[in-house]
Amino acid sequence: MGWMTDETGLGKTAANFVALTPLTHLRRARDVFADHTALVYGNTALTYAEYADRISQLAHALTGLGVAPGDVVSTLLPNIPAQSEASFAAPACGAVVNTINTRLDADTIAYIFDHSGAKVALIDSQFIALVETAITLMTTPAPILIEVPDAVAGIPATGRHRLYEDLVASGAPDFAWIMPQDEWESLALNYTSGTTGRPKGVVYHHRGAYLATMGNQISWRMQLFPVMLQIVPLFHCNNWTHTWMMPLLGGTAVCCRDITAAAIYAAIADHGVTHFGGAPIVLNLIVNAADADRRAFDHTVEVFTAGAPPAAALLAAVGELGFNITQVYGLTETYGPATECIWNAAWDALPGEERAAIKARQGVLMPMMDDIYVVDDGMQGVPRDGETQGEIVMRGNAVMKGYYRNPAATEKAFAGGYFHTEDLAVQHPGGYIQITDRAKDIIISGGENISSVEVESALMHHPAVSLCAVVAQPDDKWGEVPCAFIELKAGRTATAEELIAHTRARLAGFKCPKRIVFCELPKTSTGKIQKFELRKLAGRTP
Repeated sequence: MGWMTDETGLGKTAANFVALTPLTHLRRARDVFADHTALVYGNTALTYAEYADRISQLAHALTGLGVAPGDVVSTLLPNIPAQSEASFAAPACGAVVNTINTRLDADTIAYIFDHSGAKVALIDSQFIALVETAITLMTTPAPILIEVPDAVAGIPATGRHRLYEDLVASGAPDFAWIMPQDEWESLALNYTSGTTGRPKGVVYHHRGAYLATMGNQISWRMQLFPVMLQIVPLFHCNNWTHTWMMPLLGGTAVCCRDITAAAIYAAIADHGVTHFGGAPIVLNLIVNAADADRRAFDHTVEVFTAGAPPAAALLAAVGELGFNITQVYGLTETYGPATECIWNAAWDALPGEERAAIKARQGVLMPMMDDIYVVDDGMQGVPRDGETQGEIVMRGNAVMKGYYRNPAATEKAFAGGYFHTEDLAVQHPGGYIQITDRAKDIIISGGENISSVEVESALMHHPAVSLCAVVAQPDDKWGEVPCAFIELKAGRTATAEELIAHTRARLAGFKCPKRIVFCELPKTSTGKIQKFELRKLAGRTP
């Protein structure tokens, strides 16, 4: 029994037990990879020594603004160096980093500031006016705003707030990082797009992020010195933890503010990009790129794709252009990817369409996960027949701590000892999972989650609308877009253009319906709207 307990007198000490945290990846890289390029943006490149020094300066400067361990530091930034630096600097001073979706409206940003209690916010100059509006809607003290102009993109400072580079310059490069004493300490706070009502705050811990960085590099078959193009927004699960992962391998992160086919091909040709992640819309950009935007390259680029189940035809097309696609699946609550479609060499002999169909599966659990199943309502595993539908549930170290200040939602999500994804799927022989539908009618557009309930609520505020229902409509560019079915009140009129304009006054642009259909909504005998019928009309069967 002594080997199973501490009866041998052996136990945890400072020599053999250190809290797991992705901060150690960069602390090591600062020495081991000091002269290797860590970050590239435009004509600027930072070595790991320079990158770590700037992060230390920023961490120190944040403490000078009153940021203490446990405080929240928010960002509203594209994939530019300041966002990568903040991802390390906030936790390096003991704070929790909160990366905010740059596509949100002022009201939602105000809610996130209020709910998180953000102490400081780093804001891209392009969004300063939006954030200033958000602050007028807050009910708690506003965060200190630090403005981040972007010379590479030609976006100047407004001059209304303290500038980012001045803040960094005020800090000391020898600042001693405040490392977590407990790996369960909070590292990041990420707000979901929300399925109903307000978004929920997903809390990450240092242990989960550390292990996610380990699992991702294994699943991505990475070796030393990869070059990763930052396409996945850093506000999406902290870039799926890839920004924290790169120092582990001495890799180079290539910043990409605006995601275009030309930018992707240029980064591959000019910087030797070996890896990137992105939603199917990114693959669509690559396949449909104009000849003038394409650049030649002579190596295979490894791509993680997730966000919405990609069409098999799209996977087949992009695979012929020098990109090896791995389908992954996860959620904000699982630090990004949690499953991967590991390729079986026996499938190489299958016809192209069959190979692409298999690649479209969400796959099996990644190394940092413990269990992933598809279960019925009684939490029993469904048959692995590729036909019986159930809910995906999972558990493992890369599952969130819970929802911030929302114990009821946390308890519901963890019922039965598993995290409930509310995503519906089948499980194939061999355990490969394939999503069949999204619970609660989430629409995934360009990798962004859109709540149909939220869009319906906005439409119902229009005086001419009697009843409405919103479902996903397939879209060649975005994967899915909202399609609204409307019943008008007797004697009232409205045009599609009028209703879309009405929602634009209430919602972020990407959430607004792209199509309006006027009709009598199909209903059950109890008056419940039959959305599966509407999906058929929108071009998508359940």
